[in-house]
Amino acid sequence: MEFVLTGFRQEANVRRFAFQRVAGDHSRTEFTVSADMSLLVKHKIPLQELPLLCRALLEDQQQTGPAKAVIFTETDMLVYVNRRSAAKDEADRKRAQHRSPFVKRAKTT
Repeated sequence: MEFVLTGFRQEANVRRFAFQRVAGDHSRTEFTVSADMSLLVKHKIPLQELPLLCRALLEDQQQTGPAKAVIFTETDMLVYVNRRSAAKDEADRKRAQHRSPFVKRAKTT
């Protein structure tokens, strides 16, 4: 099964993404995921990441059988922001470990 984005609508400050779940037998089921755009700004989540985050939310709920209408909550956003921050910190730490110290060489003439 996979979720396919079919479009979105903006109503006031809420963007609603429409998805279709495509089953193995090619049957389709409609789902929507709503997100408050002001919370995206508040937590500095890039707008272009939102459709994939909404799809991931539906995929995560797949085991429990996702509801037809899901809300991408502030808690969900904070989980994402914390994971992104931890991944950046880890990448920075690894980069710092692999840097060799600058060694000044004596000039030869």
